[in-house]
Amino acid sequence: MAKSRSFRGLVGAILVGLVALWAVPGHAADFPKLLADIAGESFNAKIKAVEEIAATGDPRAAAVLNAFSEGELYSRKSDDKVVIGKSKGNVVVLTDPLSGQEIGQVKSGDLEKIRINNRLRGIVRGALGTLTLLNPDPAVRGQAADALFKSVSADALPALEHALARETDSGVRTKMELARAAILATTSGDLAVRVEAVNALSDSATPEVANLLRQLQNSAKDKKLEDAIHAGLKTIDGKLALWRHVGDLYRGISLGSVLLLAAVGLAITFGVMGVINMAHGELVMLGAYTTFVVQSFIRTHVPELFDYSIVIAVPLAFCVAGAFGIAIERGIIRYLYGRPLETLLATWGLSLILQQLVRTVFGPTNQEVVSPSWMSGAVELTGGLVLTYNRMWIILFSLIVLGLLALVLRKTPLGLQMRAVTQNRTMAASMGIRTGWIDALTFGLGSGIAGVAGVALSQIDNVSPNLGQAYIIDSFLVVVFGGVGNLWGTFMGAFGLGIINKFLEPFAGAVLGKILVLIAIILFIQVRPRGMFALKGRAVEA
Repeated sequence: MAKSRSFRGLVGAILVGLVALWAVPGHAADFPKLLADIAGESFNAKIKAVEEIAATGDPRAAAVLNAFSEGELYSRKSDDKVVIGKSKGNVVVLTDPLSGQEIGQVKSGDLEKIRINNRLRGIVRGALGTLTLLNPDPAVRGQAADALFKSVSADALPALEHALARETDSGVRTKMELARAAILATTSGDLAVRVEAVNALSDSATPEVANLLRQLQNSAKDKKLEDAIHAGLKTIDGKLALWRHVGDLYRGISLGSVLLLAAVGLAITFGVMGVINMAHGELVMLGAYTTFVVQSFIRTHVPELFDYSIVIAVPLAFCVAGAFGIAIERGIIRYLYGRPLETLLATWGLSLILQQLVRTVFGPTNQEVVSPSWMSGAVELTGGLVLTYNRMWIILFSLIVLGLLALVLRKTPLGLQMRAVTQNRTMAASMGIRTGWIDALTFGLGSGIAGVAGVALSQIDNVSPNLGQAYIIDSFLVVVFGGVGNLWGTFMGAFGLGIINKFLEPFAGAVLGKILVLIAIILFIQVRPRGMFALKGRAVEA
């Protein structure tokens, strides 16, 4: 109850300032006199001075009121001049509130702090609200309109309509109109006006509007108003449910794009070579650490290129992870063909070695990888749906990687030879294809794509030695579900599992949702052991 009274007091103070702003547009007050009144002993005079300072719309008003609220407004003892003071070390640096210029420094004992109590502080904050409603920055005006939507007080209506008549930004204007409708629907004494305002609110499908209408529904006594509120809530709830499903779909696609990047390289190596590579997640990790190294170098030596750091990191991560992949195949894997258990154990041990190597070089803690400016931020849609730019770029990036990989497999000699080895290794060898080098290059290609996946994952996950472990199991699920060695199957498996996971989470929770997906895949492979899109390969022929 105390917090509620405090909030109402603050809102009331804001409204006092708003009415003052509306009532005295362009008021040319004597600013020095008002400052002297603030420095006086009478709190009533201080309140009146604060309201008049806000009503002036003077660009100096915000600095003075902010300093007063923060306890940084002083009276200099030598000449009673009102100054803004900020403590720095053993002195207080003074600023003239009239000119905004620094006017020296003094000891704290040479100043007398201008007194302010909680009631006056709330009025000062309210007065600052009057300045934000007509602030040159549209974002600030939008925040002021949001605050008025929450306050829903009739006293704010004249000032709000005054600001609304001058508003040119369409987004801010929409927020102001929503605030106006909320105030009229809540406080108007005219039934027709309230019904019209409720109908206007119904066009905005947001949780905040739905909550406001539910509050009105509890206090509505007229059947016509009740019917309008009921119809409005039904409309809004339907729209919100639709936007929730759209949000689940977007999050599922976002998760699917991450799974696609993590699994597509594994699908290639597993399809052509039949190798269960438990170190695939560590190759993803190497790509993420390559991104960290690139950003660190650019930040230190060529900071003007920082926005291009991710673009630069992509080919470097491909080369680093690809080189590791070729070394792994030539040094370990080629001696273990046809021995799947030994291959699994060897690559699992290799994953531990790579993790320890990274811990030794970079340390065990998370490393900071910053998103460039063009990947930062988000788009907020109606219904509370927020689309972050980094996720949108990763979705696009995953599709580009898949498309380029498909071109390599379909249109290049390496792709032709890889498909030949996949379909019939013995016949391919008899045609002069060096199957051993195709295995090495295939493993390098799949590893390079894993490194590229690490670049993308560095934008949404912690860059740590354990990064790859979070995705290796899901990657194998995608490959098994979609079909070993089939790009189309990997695409469908990744996005299918991502979307199913996100639609299950609201009902079953994240952990139970994953368990249900795993059970569904186990049942599915009983019917289709080769996945959705089966592809012939050495493992199948064996």
